[in-house]
Amino acid sequence: MECQTKDFQQQYKKEMRAVQDSMDVLHGKWKIAVLSSICYYNKRRFSDILNDIDGISNRMLSKELKELEFNKLIHRNVLNTQPVSIEYTLTDHGNTLKTIINNLHEWGVEHRKKIVEG
Repeated sequence: MECQTKDFQQQYKKEMRAVQDSMDVLHGKWKIAVLSSICYYNKRRFSDILNDIDGISNRMLSKELKELEFNKLIHRNVLNTQPVSIEYTLTDHGNTLKTIINNLHEWGVEHRKKIVEG
């Protein structure tokens, strides 16, 4: 019996580690909003994302985009235009977050109804 408990605890710790790894990558006030902007439009320029998200500063958006790119969730594509334009898209790895983003959206809509409507 004790062996089963130990196995369960080890499995639980692995699961919690996976959740913590996910939260480490997606932590903060803005990352999911940035990913949502890119996700819904497929391609977004810096100014588009900035306009999509109320309250984010240029500096913070730049920081979040760099971290998302570092974690291989978005791709930064420099376009050959005058002046130079940059588009952001989700990577294949970033696309795996679409279900989570959609679920968060649906949950947020329902949560707002509960809170606002009482």
